[in-house]
Amino acid sequence: MHLTLLKAKLHHARVTHAELEYEGSCAIDARLLDAAGIREYEKIHIYNMENGERFSTYAIRAEADSGVISVNGAAAHKARPGDRLIICSYAALSQQEALAHHPTLVYLDAANRIVRTGHDIPVQVA
Repeated sequence: MHLTLLKAKLHHARVTHAELEYEGSCAIDARLLDAAGIREYEKIHIYNMENGERFSTYAIRAEADSGVISVNGAAAHKARPGDRLIICSYAALSQQEALAHHPTLVYLDAANRIVRTGHDIPVQVA
């Protein structure tokens, strides 16, 4: 049996572009992809904090250090420049692999610069 666990997360990614007439996907600053360990063409899930939209697409590289987060194609209807996103990728792991797994978490500021990184999400308290 395999478990699907969070592999990587870009937290509070800010949309810089929404390009309806582009060939789908989500362009992400190459530096951010590398920091999170998300590969080009990897399936990603996007959660829009502004309007509650949740959708999936694949990642493509944008210019390194550009800060670009461009939601393209039909998904451009689900996000607008300035929206805050959580961008996640997941991995199917064996139960043994899951025991040692920790996701890569990348936290961003309003300009899509890395503020901090981590591998654990704090326990939520009441």
